[in-house]
Amino acid sequence: MLTERIEFIAERDREILAATPATPAVFLLRAHDPHAEPYVSKTANLRRRLQRLLGPPEERARKLNLRDRVGSIQYKLTGSDFESGFLLYRVLRETFPKTYAKRLRFRSAVFIKLHLDNAYPRASVTRRIGKLKSSSPYYGPFQSRIAAEKFMNDSLDFFKMRRCVDDLHPDPKFPGCIYSEMKMCLAPCFRGCTDAGYSSEVARVQLYFDTGGESLLQQTSAERDEASADLAFEEAAAIHARLEKLNPVVSQLTEITRRLDRLNGVVIQPSSLKDAVCFFRFDAGVISGPILFPIQPAEHAKSQSMELRVEEALKSCAPGKAKSANELMEHIAFLKRWFFRSSRTGEIFFIDDAGELPMRRIVRAISRVYRGEKPEPERLAEQGPPPDQASAKESRD
Repeated sequence: MLTERIEFIAERDREILAATPATPAVFLLRAHDPHAEPYVSKTANLRRRLQRLLGPPEERARKLNLRDRVGSIQYKLTGSDFESGFLLYRVLRETFPKTYAKRLRFRSAVFIKLHLDNAYPRASVTRRIGKLKSSSPYYGPFQSRIAAEKFMNDSLDFFKMRRCVDDLHPDPKFPGCIYSEMKMCLAPCFRGCTDAGYSSEVARVQLYFDTGGESLLQQTSAERDEASADLAFEEAAAIHARLEKLNPVVSQLTEITRRLDRLNGVVIQPSSLKDAVCFFRFDAGVISGPILFPIQPAEHAKSQSMELRVEEALKSCAPGKAKSANELMEHIAFLKRWFFRSSRTGEIFFIDDAGELPMRRIVRAISRVYRGEKPEPERLAEQGPPPDQASAKESRD
Protein backbone atom coordinates (compact mmCIF):
# COMPACT_ATOMS: atom_id res chain seq x y z
CA MET A 1 0.00 0.00 0.00
CA LEU A 2 2.81 2.43 0.93
CA THR A 3 5.03 2.37 -2.14
CA GLU A 4 8.05 4.45 -1.06
CA ARG A 5 10.58 3.65 1.68
CA ILE A 6 13.49 5.72 3.03
CA GLU A 7 16.00 4.72 5.69
CA PHE A 8 16.23 7.57 8.17
CA ILE A 9 19.62 8.58 9.64
CA ALA A 10 19.47 11.51 12.05
CA GLU A 11 22.90 12.83 10.99
CA ARG A 12 21.65 13.16 7.38
CA ASP A 13 18.22 14.54 8.26
CA ARG A 14 18.46 17.69 6.10
CA GLU A 15 19.41 15.74 2.99
CA ILE A 16 16.76 13.04 3.55
CA LEU A 17 13.91 15.39 4.41
CA ALA A 18 14.72 17.77 1.56
CA ALA A 19 14.30 14.87 -0.85
CA THR A 20 10.76 14.13 0.29
CA PRO A 21 8.00 15.81 -1.75
CA ALA A 22 5.99 18.69 -0.28
CA THR A 23 2.67 17.16 -1.33
CA PRO A 24 -0.23 15.25 0.31
CA ALA A 25 0.61 11.73 1.45
CA VAL A 26 -0.04 8.94 3.91
CA PHE A 27 3.07 7.91 5.83
CA LEU A 28 4.32 5.42 8.41
CA LEU A 29 7.35 5.85 10.66
CA ARG A 30 8.98 2.65 11.96
CA ALA A 31 11.18 2.68 15.03
CA HIS A 32 14.60 1.05 15.40
CA ASP A 33 13.01 -1.25 17.97
CA PRO A 34 10.95 -3.86 16.03
CA HIS A 35 8.58 -4.20 19.00
CA ALA A 36 7.81 -0.48 19.18
CA GLU A 37 4.52 0.83 17.82
CA PRO A 38 4.80 2.60 14.43
CA TYR A 39 3.47 6.12 13.83
CA VAL A 40 0.85 6.35 11.04
CA SER A 41 -0.84 9.48 9.74
CA LYS A 42 -1.84 11.50 6.67
CA THR A 43 -0.71 15.00 5.80
CA ALA A 44 -1.29 17.75 3.26
CA ASN A 45 2.47 18.42 3.08
CA LEU A 46 4.75 15.44 3.66
CA ARG A 47 8.05 17.33 3.83
CA ARG A 48 6.80 19.89 6.33
CA ARG A 49 5.24 17.21 8.55
CA LEU A 50 8.40 15.07 8.57
CA GLN A 51 10.58 18.09 9.33
CA ARG A 52 8.42 18.77 12.36
CA LEU A 53 8.54 15.14 13.56
CA LEU A 54 12.14 14.26 12.64
CA GLY A 55 14.00 17.57 12.53
CA PRO A 56 16.17 18.88 15.37
CA PRO A 57 13.94 19.53 18.41
CA GLU A 58 13.39 23.10 19.50
CA GLU A 59 14.42 24.10 23.01
CA ARG A 60 11.61 23.92 25.57
CA ALA A 61 9.17 22.86 22.84
CA ARG A 62 6.52 20.31 23.76
CA LYS A 63 5.84 19.14 20.21
CA LEU A 64 6.19 15.44 19.44
CA ASN A 65 9.64 14.63 18.10
CA LEU A 66 10.63 11.11 16.98
CA ARG A 67 14.08 11.90 15.62
CA ASP A 68 15.98 9.50 17.87
CA ARG A 69 13.51 6.64 17.55
CA VAL A 70 12.67 6.36 13.84
CA GLY A 71 14.61 4.03 11.60
CA SER A 72 12.63 4.20 8.37
CA ILE A 73 9.96 6.21 6.58
CA GLN A 74 7.30 4.65 4.35
CA TYR A 75 4.85 6.75 2.38
CA LYS A 76 2.59 7.05 -0.65
CA LEU A 77 1.61 10.29 -2.35
CA THR A 78 -2.11 10.95 -2.72
CA GLY A 79 -4.12 13.27 -4.92
CA SER A 80 -7.14 13.99 -2.74
CA ASP A 81 -8.46 13.85 0.80
CA PHE A 82 -10.69 10.94 -0.28
CA GLU A 83 -7.67 8.92 -1.40
CA SER A 84 -5.69 9.90 1.72
CA GLY A 85 -8.53 8.93 4.05
CA PHE A 86 -9.18 5.58 2.38
CA LEU A 87 -5.47 4.70 2.26
CA LEU A 88 -5.05 5.71 5.90
CA TYR A 89 -7.97 3.43 6.82
CA ARG A 90 -6.37 0.48 5.00
CA VAL A 91 -2.92 1.06 6.53
CA LEU A 92 -4.30 1.45 10.05
CA ARG A 93 -6.50 -1.64 9.64
CA GLU A 94 -3.43 -3.68 8.66
CA THR A 95 -1.07 -2.14 11.24
CA PHE A 96 -3.44 -1.98 14.23
CA PRO A 97 -6.09 -4.67 13.62
CA LYS A 98 -7.50 -4.36 17.16
CA THR A 99 -7.52 -0.60 17.65
CA TYR A 100 -7.81 0.97 14.17
CA ALA A 101 -11.55 1.75 14.56
CA LYS A 102 -10.92 3.84 17.68
CA ARG A 103 -8.03 5.62 16.02
CA LEU A 104 -10.23 6.55 13.04
CA ARG A 105 -13.27 7.33 15.20
CA PHE A 106 -15.56 5.55 12.77
CA ARG A 107 -19.25 6.17 13.27
CA SER A 108 -21.39 3.62 11.46
CA ALA A 109 -23.88 4.82 8.88
CA VAL A 110 -27.64 4.47 9.46
CA PHE A 111 -29.77 1.98 7.53
CA ILE A 112 -33.33 0.74 7.33
CA LYS A 113 -33.52 -3.02 7.76
CA LEU A 114 -36.46 -5.06 6.52
CA HIS A 115 -36.62 -8.11 8.81
CA LEU A 116 -37.66 -10.76 6.29
CA ASP A 117 -36.30 -13.55 8.49
CA ASN A 118 -39.10 -12.84 10.98
CA ALA A 119 -42.34 -14.80 10.64
CA TYR A 120 -44.15 -11.44 10.45
CA PRO A 121 -41.62 -9.03 8.87
CA ARG A 122 -41.21 -5.45 10.01
CA ALA A 123 -38.83 -2.55 9.36
CA SER A 124 -36.42 -0.90 11.76
CA VAL A 125 -33.61 1.68 11.80
CA THR A 126 -30.16 0.36 12.67
CA ARG A 127 -26.45 1.14 12.56
CA ARG A 128 -25.39 -2.49 12.35
CA ILE A 129 -25.38 -5.03 9.54
CA GLY A 130 -25.96 -8.49 10.96
CA LYS A 131 -24.65 -10.93 8.36
CA LEU A 132 -23.28 -10.53 4.86
CA LYS A 133 -25.56 -13.27 3.54
CA SER A 134 -28.67 -12.29 5.50
CA SER A 135 -32.07 -12.70 3.84
CA SER A 136 -33.05 -9.29 5.26
CA PRO A 137 -32.24 -6.39 2.91
CA TYR A 138 -30.74 -3.11 4.14
CA TYR A 139 -31.39 0.34 2.68
CA GLY A 140 -29.12 3.35 3.11
CA PRO A 141 -26.94 5.03 4.03
CA PHE A 142 -28.95 7.93 5.46
CA GLN A 143 -27.40 11.20 6.57
CA SER A 144 -28.61 10.73 10.15
CA ARG A 145 -30.78 8.52 12.32
CA ILE A 146 -33.45 11.22 12.37
CA ALA A 147 -33.57 11.25 8.56
CA ALA A 148 -33.88 7.44 8.43
CA GLU A 149 -36.63 7.30 11.05
CA LYS A 150 -38.59 10.08 9.37
CA PHE A 151 -38.42 8.44 5.95
CA MET A 152 -39.36 5.01 7.33
CA ASN A 153 -42.29 6.27 9.41
CA ASP A 154 -43.61 8.58 6.69
CA SER A 155 -43.36 5.76 4.16
CA LEU A 156 -45.11 3.17 6.33
CA ASP A 157 -48.10 5.53 6.62
CA PHE A 158 -48.93 4.43 3.07
CA PHE A 159 -48.89 0.73 4.00
CA LYS A 160 -50.39 -1.57 6.62
CA MET A 161 -47.29 -3.44 7.73
CA ARG A 162 -46.82 -3.76 11.48
CA ARG A 163 -44.59 -1.36 13.42
CA CYS A 164 -44.36 -3.20 16.73
CA VAL A 165 -40.99 -4.76 17.57
CA ASP A 166 -42.05 -7.94 19.42
CA ASP A 167 -42.06 -11.42 17.94
CA LEU A 168 -45.72 -12.12 17.34
CA HIS A 169 -47.71 -15.12 18.52
CA PRO A 170 -51.09 -14.41 16.92
CA ASP A 171 -54.01 -14.74 19.32
CA PRO A 172 -57.60 -13.67 18.50
CA LYS A 173 -58.00 -12.57 22.13
CA PHE A 174 -55.16 -10.01 21.85
CA PRO A 175 -56.64 -6.45 21.92
CA GLY A 176 -54.31 -5.01 19.28
CA CYS A 177 -52.70 -1.56 19.29
CA ILE A 178 -53.41 1.99 18.19
CA TYR A 179 -52.32 1.27 14.61
CA SER A 180 -54.85 -1.54 14.22
CA GLU A 181 -57.52 0.71 15.77
CA MET A 182 -56.72 3.38 13.17
CA LYS A 183 -56.79 0.79 10.36
CA MET A 184 -53.08 1.45 9.66
CA CYS A 185 -52.01 -2.15 10.29
CA LEU A 186 -53.36 -5.49 9.11
CA ALA A 187 -53.09 -6.64 12.72
CA PRO A 188 -51.50 -10.08 12.37
CA CYS A 189 -51.15 -10.02 16.19
CA PHE A 190 -54.83 -11.03 16.62
CA ARG A 191 -55.21 -12.65 13.20
CA GLY A 192 -56.80 -9.62 11.63
CA CYS A 193 -55.50 -10.90 8.30
CA THR A 194 -54.28 -14.12 6.74
CA ASP A 195 -50.57 -14.91 6.58
CA ALA A 196 -50.76 -14.69 2.78
CA GLY A 197 -52.40 -11.27 3.01
CA TYR A 198 -49.69 -9.98 5.33
CA SER A 199 -46.93 -11.42 3.10
CA SER A 200 -48.47 -9.62 0.12
CA GLU A 201 -48.36 -6.30 2.00
CA VAL A 202 -44.72 -6.90 3.01
CA ALA A 203 -43.88 -7.56 -0.65
CA ARG A 204 -45.37 -4.16 -1.55
CA VAL A 205 -43.26 -2.49 1.13
CA GLN A 206 -40.09 -4.23 -0.10
CA LEU A 207 -40.79 -3.19 -3.69
CA TYR A 208 -41.29 0.38 -2.48
CA PHE A 209 -37.92 0.41 -0.70
CA ASP A 210 -36.20 -1.41 -3.59
CA THR A 211 -37.35 1.19 -6.12
CA GLY A 212 -36.89 4.25 -3.92
CA GLY A 213 -40.64 4.85 -3.82
CA GLU A 214 -41.15 4.67 -7.60
CA SER A 215 -43.37 1.58 -7.42
CA LEU A 216 -45.98 3.32 -5.25
CA LEU A 217 -45.73 6.57 -7.23
CA GLN A 218 -46.46 4.72 -10.47
CA GLN A 219 -49.24 2.66 -8.92
CA THR A 220 -50.94 5.71 -7.41
CA SER A 221 -50.60 7.73 -10.61
CA ALA A 222 -52.14 4.87 -12.62
CA GLU A 223 -55.06 4.63 -10.17
CA ARG A 224 -55.68 8.37 -10.42
CA ASP A 225 -55.61 8.31 -14.22
CA GLU A 226 -57.97 5.32 -14.29
CA ALA A 227 -60.42 7.07 -11.95
CA SER A 228 -60.32 10.18 -14.13
CA ALA A 229 -60.94 8.12 -17.27
CA ASP A 230 -64.00 6.56 -15.57
CA LEU A 231 -65.24 10.08 -14.68
CA ALA A 232 -64.94 9.29 -10.97
CA PHE A 233 -63.60 12.74 -10.24
CA GLU A 234 -64.05 12.69 -6.48
CA GLU A 235 -62.13 9.44 -6.25
CA ALA A 236 -59.46 10.83 -8.60
CA ALA A 237 -59.16 13.95 -6.42
CA ALA A 238 -58.71 11.83 -3.29
CA ILE A 239 -56.03 9.73 -5.01
CA HIS A 240 -54.30 12.89 -6.25
CA ALA A 241 -54.23 14.26 -2.69
CA ARG A 242 -52.58 11.00 -1.59
CA LEU A 243 -50.05 11.37 -4.39
CA GLU A 244 -49.23 14.90 -3.25
CA LYS A 245 -48.50 13.54 0.23
CA LEU A 246 -46.32 10.77 -1.19
CA ASN A 247 -44.07 12.97 -3.37
CA PRO A 248 -42.42 14.84 -0.43
CA VAL A 249 -41.78 11.51 1.31
CA VAL A 250 -39.98 10.01 -1.68
CA SER A 251 -38.03 13.25 -2.20
CA GLN A 252 -36.41 12.74 1.23
CA LEU A 253 -34.15 10.11 -0.34
CA THR A 254 -30.71 11.19 -1.51
CA GLU A 255 -28.94 9.72 -4.52
CA ILE A 256 -26.72 7.48 -2.38
CA THR A 257 -29.61 5.97 -0.40
CA ARG A 258 -30.57 2.65 -1.97
CA ARG A 259 -30.61 -1.08 -1.32
CA LEU A 260 -27.10 -1.93 -0.16
CA ASP A 261 -26.51 -4.83 -2.53
CA ARG A 262 -27.26 -2.34 -5.34
CA LEU A 263 -24.97 0.41 -4.03
CA ASN A 264 -22.65 0.32 -7.04
CA GLY A 265 -20.81 3.06 -8.89
CA VAL A 266 -17.61 5.06 -9.22
CA VAL A 267 -15.98 8.04 -7.50
CA ILE A 268 -13.69 10.30 -9.57
CA GLN A 269 -10.84 12.00 -7.70
CA PRO A 270 -7.75 14.06 -8.59
CA SER A 271 -4.52 12.10 -8.89
CA SER A 272 -1.09 12.75 -7.39
CA LEU A 273 0.36 12.18 -10.87
CA LYS A 274 0.33 14.86 -13.55
CA ASP A 275 -2.27 14.64 -16.35
CA ALA A 276 -4.35 11.94 -14.66
CA VAL A 277 -7.33 11.34 -12.39
CA CYS A 278 -8.20 8.41 -10.11
CA PHE A 279 -11.24 6.15 -10.05
CA PHE A 280 -12.56 4.36 -6.99
CA ARG A 281 -15.11 1.62 -7.60
CA PHE A 282 -17.70 0.67 -5.04
CA ASP A 283 -19.58 -2.60 -5.42
CA ALA A 284 -22.40 -3.33 -2.95
CA GLY A 285 -20.83 -0.58 -0.83
CA VAL A 286 -17.28 -2.01 -0.84
CA ILE A 287 -14.66 0.42 -2.14
CA SER A 288 -11.71 -0.63 -4.31
CA GLY A 289 -9.01 1.41 -5.99
CA PRO A 290 -7.44 3.79 -6.77
CA ILE A 291 -7.45 3.14 -10.51
CA LEU A 292 -5.14 5.52 -12.36
CA PHE A 293 -6.69 7.05 -15.48
CA PRO A 294 -4.34 9.12 -17.70
CA ILE A 295 -6.06 11.99 -19.50
CA GLN A 296 -3.96 11.41 -22.60
CA PRO A 297 -4.32 7.85 -23.96
CA ALA A 298 -1.40 5.54 -24.52
CA GLU A 299 -0.17 5.07 -28.09
CA HIS A 300 -2.10 1.81 -28.59
CA ALA A 301 -5.35 3.35 -27.27
CA LYS A 302 -5.45 6.58 -29.29
CA SER A 303 -8.16 5.22 -31.58
CA GLN A 304 -10.44 4.37 -28.63
CA SER A 305 -13.18 6.68 -27.43
CA MET A 306 -12.98 8.12 -23.92
CA GLU A 307 -16.04 6.09 -22.87
CA LEU A 308 -14.36 2.85 -23.92
CA ARG A 309 -11.16 3.77 -22.09
CA VAL A 310 -13.15 4.47 -18.92
CA GLU A 311 -14.92 1.11 -19.19
CA GLU A 312 -11.63 -0.74 -19.66
CA ALA A 313 -10.03 1.08 -16.72
CA LEU A 314 -12.90 0.17 -14.39
CA LYS A 315 -12.85 -3.46 -15.54
CA SER A 316 -9.13 -3.67 -14.79
CA CYS A 317 -9.93 -3.43 -11.07
CA ALA A 318 -11.68 -6.45 -9.56
CA PRO A 319 -14.82 -5.69 -7.51
CA GLY A 320 -14.10 -5.36 -3.83
CA LYS A 321 -15.50 -7.93 -1.42
CA ALA A 322 -15.94 -7.41 2.30
CA LYS A 323 -14.54 -10.16 4.52
CA SER A 324 -16.98 -9.32 7.31
CA ALA A 325 -20.06 -7.25 8.08
CA ASN A 326 -17.84 -4.86 10.06
CA GLU A 327 -15.62 -4.21 7.06
CA LEU A 328 -18.68 -3.53 4.90
CA MET A 329 -20.04 -1.06 7.48
CA GLU A 330 -16.67 0.71 7.58
CA HIS A 331 -16.51 1.14 3.79
CA ILE A 332 -20.07 2.49 3.68
CA ALA A 333 -19.37 4.79 6.64
CA PHE A 334 -16.33 6.20 4.82
CA LEU A 335 -18.30 6.70 1.57
CA LYS A 336 -21.24 8.27 3.42
CA ARG A 337 -19.01 10.67 5.36
CA TRP A 338 -17.47 11.95 2.13
CA PHE A 339 -20.78 12.10 0.24
CA PHE A 340 -22.59 14.25 2.82
CA ARG A 341 -19.80 16.81 3.25
CA SER A 342 -20.92 20.38 2.63
CA SER A 343 -17.91 20.81 0.36
CA ARG A 344 -16.22 17.83 -1.23
CA THR A 345 -13.61 17.19 -3.90
CA GLY A 346 -14.45 14.83 -6.73
CA GLU A 347 -17.68 13.46 -8.17
CA ILE A 348 -19.74 10.29 -7.76
CA PHE A 349 -21.87 8.31 -10.23
CA PHE A 350 -24.14 5.33 -9.64
CA ILE A 351 -24.98 2.29 -11.72
CA ASP A 352 -28.63 2.41 -12.80
CA ASP A 353 -31.25 -0.37 -12.69
CA ALA A 354 -30.06 -1.61 -16.09
CA GLY A 355 -26.53 -2.08 -14.73
CA GLU A 356 -25.06 0.84 -16.70
CA LEU A 357 -22.98 3.85 -15.72
CA PRO A 358 -23.76 7.29 -17.26
CA MET A 359 -20.61 7.32 -19.39
CA ARG A 360 -21.17 10.68 -21.09
CA ARG A 361 -21.65 12.40 -17.73
CA ILE A 362 -18.57 10.61 -16.37
CA VAL A 363 -16.43 11.85 -19.28
CA ARG A 364 -17.53 15.44 -18.62
CA ALA A 365 -16.86 14.95 -14.89
CA ILE A 366 -13.31 13.70 -15.59
CA SER A 367 -12.61 17.01 -17.31
CA ARG A 368 -14.03 18.99 -14.37
CA VAL A 369 -12.11 17.01 -11.74
CA TYR A 370 -8.87 17.28 -13.73
CA ARG A 371 -9.26 21.07 -14.01
CA GLY A 372 -10.34 21.45 -10.39
CA GLU A 373 -13.78 22.75 -11.33
CA LYS A 374 -16.95 22.31 -9.29
CA PRO A 375 -19.49 19.56 -10.03
CA GLU A 376 -22.16 20.49 -12.57
CA PRO A 377 -25.09 20.90 -10.10
CA GLU A 378 -23.05 23.32 -7.95
CA ARG A 379 -21.99 25.36 -10.97
CA LEU A 380 -25.59 25.62 -12.19
CA ALA A 381 -26.75 26.68 -8.73
CA GLU A 382 -24.13 29.46 -8.61
CA GLN A 383 -25.00 30.67 -12.12
CA GLY A 384 -28.69 30.96 -11.19
CA PRO A 385 -31.62 30.43 -13.57
CA PRO A 386 -31.27 30.83 -17.35
CA PRO A 387 -31.72 34.39 -18.70
CA ASP A 388 -35.31 33.80 -19.88
CA GLN A 389 -36.33 32.43 -16.47
CA ALA A 390 -34.55 35.27 -14.64
CA SER A 391 -36.27 37.93 -16.76
CA ALA A 392 -39.62 36.23 -16.20
CA LYS A 393 -39.04 36.30 -12.43
CA GLU A 394 -38.09 39.99 -12.57
CA SER A 395 -41.27 40.81 -14.50
CA ARG A 396 -43.38 39.01 -11.86
CA ASP A 397 -41.62 40.93 -9.09
